[in-house]
Amino acid sequence: MIAFIIRRVLVMVPILFGITFLTFAIVNLVPGSPVDSLKLNPRTRPEDIERIKRNLGLDRPWHERYFVWLSEAVRGDFGISLSNNTPVLDRLLGVLPNTLLLTGAALVTALLISVPLGVLSAVKHNTAFDHAVTVLATAIASIPSFWLALLLILLFATQFPAWGLPGLPVNGMRDLRGDSGLFDRLEHMVLPVASLALVQIAGWTRFIRSSMLETIRQDFVRTAYAKGLPRRIVLYVHAFRNALLPLVTLVGLAIPELFGGAYLIEQIFAWNGAGRLTFQAAQSNDYPLIMGATLMFAVLTMVGNLLADILYAVLDPRIRYD
Repeated sequence: MIAFIIRRVLVMVPILFGITFLTFAIVNLVPGSPVDSLKLNPRTRPEDIERIKRNLGLDRPWHERYFVWLSEAVRGDFGISLSNNTPVLDRLLGVLPNTLLLTGAALVTALLISVPLGVLSAVKHNTAFDHAVTVLATAIASIPSFWLALLLILLFATQFPAWGLPGLPVNGMRDLRGDSGLFDRLEHMVLPVASLALVQIAGWTRFIRSSMLETIRQDFVRTAYAKGLPRRIVLYVHAFRNALLPLVTLVGLAIPELFGGAYLIEQIFAWNGAGRLTFQAAQSNDYPLIMGATLMFAVLTMVGNLLADILYAVLDPRIRYD
C-alpha cells in the first residue's frame, strides 16, 4: 500500500504540471489582460500602461512568465492578486473552508439520501416505488446543477412566500440584518447544498440500485438464503455491504464534479467560497488568482481520488495494490 501511495503521489507531479501549463496558456492567450480596464480612463497615458505591464511582467512572452510562476509556486509563493494587491494564498485560504463546507455537506446529503433510495428501489424491484424512483432520478440527472439552482430559487424563494409559506434565503451565507447563528447558517445552506446534491443523488441512486440488483443475484446470496438466514439479514447485511463497495470509487470520481459545480453555484447564491472567488478572478483577468485556484482545486481533486482508492482497498480485502 505504501508503494502504491508513493507511485500515485509521483504521478500527480506531471499531472499538476500539465494542468497548470494548459491553464496558464489559456488565460494568457484569450483576448484581454489585467491592464485593459486602464485604457478606458482617458487620463491614463500609454506610457503609464506600458510601465504597469513591465512591473507585472506582462511585457514578456507567456511561456517565460509561466516558468517564473512555477518556480515561485514550488516555494509556496503564488503571487499577489491583481484585484486587491493581497497574497493569493491568503485569499484562497480565507474562503476555502466555505467551499469545503458546501461541497462536504452536499456529499454527505447525497449519500444519506441516495443509499437508502437505491437499496429500497432494488429490493422493491419492478414495483411502483421502483419505477417512480427511476423516473425521478433520470429526470433530475438530466438537469444541469445551475439550472436546477434557478428552479429551486423560483420555487422556494419566490413561490413559497407567494403561497403564504416560509421561504428560504438565496443570497450570502448569513443574514446581515440580525444575529447570525447556526440556524441562520443552515437556512442559507439549504438551497446551494440541494443544488449540488440533487444531481449526485440522481446518479448515485441509479448506480446503487443496479449494483444491489447485481449483488442479490450472486451465489453467496443464494447460499445465505439456503442456510436459513432471515431475508432482512441477507439483504441489508451481506448484499448491502458488497453492493456499496463500488460506490467508494464513484464518490471519489464525483469530487471534481462537486468542485466544478461550486464555481457556478457559489456565484448564483453569492456564497463566499473559492469557486465564486475564482469566477470573479476570471472576470477581472486576475492571472495569479486564477492559477492559484486552479492548482488548489487540482490538488484537492487528486487527493480525494487517492483517498477513495485507499478506502476501497481497506473496505475490500480482496483489493491489493502491489
